[in-house]
Parts: sequence; C-alpha cells; structure tokens
Amino acid sequence: MKKLVTLALGATFALGAFAQAFPSKPITFVVPFAAGGPTDLVARQLAETMRKYIPNANIVVENAAGAGGTIGAAKVARAAPDGHTLLVWHIGMAATAGLYRKLPYKPLEDFEYVGMINDVPMTLLGSNKLNANTYRDFEAYIRTNGGKLNLAHAGLGSASHLCGLMWQHAVKLDKSMTTIAYRGTGPAMNDLIGGQVDVMCDQTTNTTSQIEGGRVKAFAVTTAKPLSKHPVLKDYPSLQEMGLKGFELTIWHGMYAPKGTPAPVLKTLNDALVKSLKDADFIKKQDELGAIVVTDGRMTPEGHKKYVADQITKLKTVIDAAGQYAD
Repeated sequence: MKKLVTLALGATFALGAFAQAFPSKPITFVVPFAAGGPTDLVARQLAETMRKYIPNANIVVENAAGAGGTIGAAKVARAAPDGHTLLVWHIGMAATAGLYRKLPYKPLEDFEYVGMINDVPMTLLGSNKLNANTYRDFEAYIRTNGGKLNLAHAGLGSASHLCGLMWQHAVKLDKSMTTIAYRGTGPAMNDLIGGQVDVMCDQTTNTTSQIEGGRVKAFAVTTAKPLSKHPVLKDYPSLQEMGLKGFELTIWHGMYAPKGTPAPVLKTLNDALVKSLKDADFIKKQDELGAIVVTDGRMTPEGHKKYVADQITKLKTVIDAAGQYAD
C-alpha cells in the first residue's frame, strides 16, 4: 500500500513539475493556410495576447498550407504532446470529416481540445456588374441566370466553399452556378472585384473593406439576425430574414493540441486562452475584423469538442447533398 501511495505522489509531482516547466521552448501556433489570410490574422493577434498570460512564453506562428488545411492539422496531430505545438484552425476542423474520404487524423480522437476563439460572420457578395442591388433582386437574378454564372471560393474546404455550398443547398437552385476554386481568398476576391467571377460568400474579416469601398455588392449576412451594431454591415438582412429558415453559418476558430498533452499543460493553455478572450485589446482588434469573441461554454475544452461534433454532423449533410468530395 505504501508503495502505491509513493507512486501516486511521484506521478502527481511529475505532472506538477511538467506544468511548472512549461513552456520550456517556443510555443508554435500552426496555421494550416498561407500567411495573410483571415485565420493567420486571428492566430497572430491571439499569439500576441496570449504571451501576456503565459509566463516566459515565446509564441510564434508557422504557416503549413495545403490540402484544405489537412497538412497543417496532420502536422500537429503527429507532434510531440507537450503543449509546444498547437493548431489554430477554423470550421475546416469539422468540415474535412465529411469532405475527405480519407484523413491522416481523426478530428475528435487525435487532438486535445483547448477551446474556441471566435465566430466570424459571412457575407454573400456579387460583382458590381450584376443587375441586382437587394437580396430579393439577387436571388431572382440567380434563379433566372444561375447556370450561366460563376461562384468563386478559396479552395476545397475553405470557408467560402462551405458557405457557397450551404447557400445553394438552402436556395434549391434548379441550375447550380459553376464553382471556381482559387488558391486562397485574395485571388478569388480580386477576380470578383474585376468581374471575372460573379458571386462569392466569405468572412467579414475579408469582405468588409471591399464592401465599404464599393468594390463589390453585398446582399446578406449569414448570422441568425442582422449585424445591427456592425458599422458597415448593419443595414444588410440575414438570410433567415430572407426566408432561408434555419440558415446560420459562422466561421469559428479553435485551438487544438496533440492527443496526450498533459492535463496541467492544457489547463495552462486554456486559462491563458480564456484570459485572452476577455482582454480588451484583443476584443477591440477582433471587433475591427468583424469577428465575435466567444464568451460562452465553447471556451472550455469540453464545450468546444461537443460543438465540433455537432458541426461535423451538420456539415456532412450539406457536403453529401452537394456530392463534392476531396480524394
């Protein structure tokens, strides 16, 4: 009995020592997309804030782009489970489970969930050449001309790809638009501005300045209710208001560690994350991006994991209906 107590005390001491030693080297936030995109920006702002809440932390951001985000995610899943390599990813964490026939990891099994960061609304956009100025006009125009128009997105599994799929599925178009995949949000937006493509649905972090500058037309937002407090988007209706019952899509971001990361380290990371989400400067920067910082139970590992499980089911239904899969 004495030996068992000694072993238990030794294990507890070892975990405590591990937590006290953390971090023992730079912490890397792996972003599974190229630098300069919306997720990269969120990760860099979070890294800057979390440095304040983890003593002696040096946090760097590494971009590991490719294969719809799965290359970066797989890299973190294979990393040493010591809390020094973390994944910052968006809704793709849930979407890839239905989109890819084979994944090099299991979203709900191969990661420790640290917590959710934010919700980012989406906007439905059209090029300025479209003969429509309101959502009603836009939908009527699409129903008449859908087979002749192009829908841009930033690559398979991207936020803009998922939004476009969900919207077409909800509207039940007789003739779907031709989808054109780009290697990133920037090139897709450039062609929408130039009129080479007709329609796009993307995050407010990427669209607000283009709408404000009059370079594209906005028709609706994808939140349950209008963004009444948003300085640019407050006058645009929600798709639910426009008759798409139950349509709600935000591009959330979360943080993940490799499976097996010690509980004390995960607690240190979650504590720092929660403090960051309450940090006035971080909230202000997220507001400027049009992002909504999470304040509910999804900040916790358990709450975020349950939310992702629900999202996997929801998104798989849409992806299966569209029949658009990746190898």
